[in-house]
Amino acid sequence: MTYPTDAQAKAAILEVGRKIYQRGLVAANDGNLSVRVGPDALWVTPTGVSKGAMTEEMLVKVDLAGNLLEGTRKPSSETKLHLRLYQEDPLIRAVVHAHPPAATAFAAAGIPLDRPVLQEAVVQLGPVPVAPFALPGSQAVADSVVPYCRQYRALLLEYHGAVTWGDTMEQAHYRLECLEQVAQVTLHLHTLGCHRVMPPELVRDLEALRPSWGIR
Repeated sequence: MTYPTDAQAKAAILEVGRKIYQRGLVAANDGNLSVRVGPDALWVTPTGVSKGAMTEEMLVKVDLAGNLLEGTRKPSSETKLHLRLYQEDPLIRAVVHAHPPAATAFAAAGIPLDRPVLQEAVVQLGPVPVAPFALPGSQAVADSVVPYCRQYRALLLEYHGAVTWGDTMEQAHYRLECLEQVAQVTLHLHTLGCHRVMPPELVRDLEALRPSWGIR
């Protein structure tokens, strides 16, 4: 796999930052995004800035140890989470951490989104577990993703929010939107008193479509 250029990475972060803010998947200065641009370099959002109001000059470049390479602002306090994902899976190229309301409700309740109720979610995401709570910005938050990052494509963070990752920023962003969609649909199904899920053979057929969708 190749890496995006610095210009491509920064443009992708700004575009997705605006989209998730406009959709209400983050509030105030919540959330953070990153794109890996080399074996030991990534661009990440700064701390204390609305994702809907970022400019290119605000972004910062760090190495995989978190050392500042370019930029004048302080990296997001959740950069450790991003770094750990990149360290654990060298194929990851982008990470999005946000607080989508419905998905975060499941995170706060400690309930995984692991019931196959939507075909898109089965193909794009698969089951989404809940990582145990850790204090924001701590190394424990970063460490909490380790058991999950190679087997899953998204994760709920208990009492906190959600994180998705992918081979591109576009893929990581789509996974976040898909995660929120399945959370909303699951809530509606609960309201209807419906606990219906797809039969296992249908789930297997959908999972078999992943290679043709460019999903590893």
